[in-house]
Amino acid sequence: MSRTRPTPPQRAKPATPPSAPSKQLHVFPNPAAGRDYLIRFELPEFTCLCPLTGQPDFAQFRIEMVCDRLCVELKSLKMYFWSFRDEGAFHEAVTNTVLDDIVAATKPRFVRVNARWNVRGGIWTDVVAEYRKKGWKPAPAVALPAAEAVGRVEG
Repeated sequence: MSRTRPTPPQRAKPATPPSAPSKQLHVFPNPAAGRDYLIRFELPEFTCLCPLTGQPDFAQFRIEMVCDRLCVELKSLKMYFWSFRDEGAFHEAVTNTVLDDIVAATKPRFVRVNARWNVRGGIWTDVVAEYRKKGWKPAPAVALPAAEAVGRVEG
């Protein structure tokens, strides 16, 4: 005796996807513009294409920034990075383009973009690009003394 299983309903593809890649970086006012503080973004799944072979290139990006009056909005940063997926670009060009676009959108005090490109031909490639606002200097690092062990007196 053969039993027919019911076909589960299929989810319909939306007419327009809920999100799509975009080159536009959205910003919002820095909630603590009077203070230097570090924001670090980790983007572990970057993909673009090799401009010579068309094969995919993969990288992990780390962005460290000290904002001035504006911060970058995270979803737009995600969509921005997604926009490179089908583009051909050299590692150095992509890294510097990311830096330039973040600087143009936020006009920060400082930004460092570190791109760790996956191995190709037995070679890892790291590309680091920085921007520093004219006249901005970071506060000196604070060196705290080591904490001393405090003995407990049990009674």
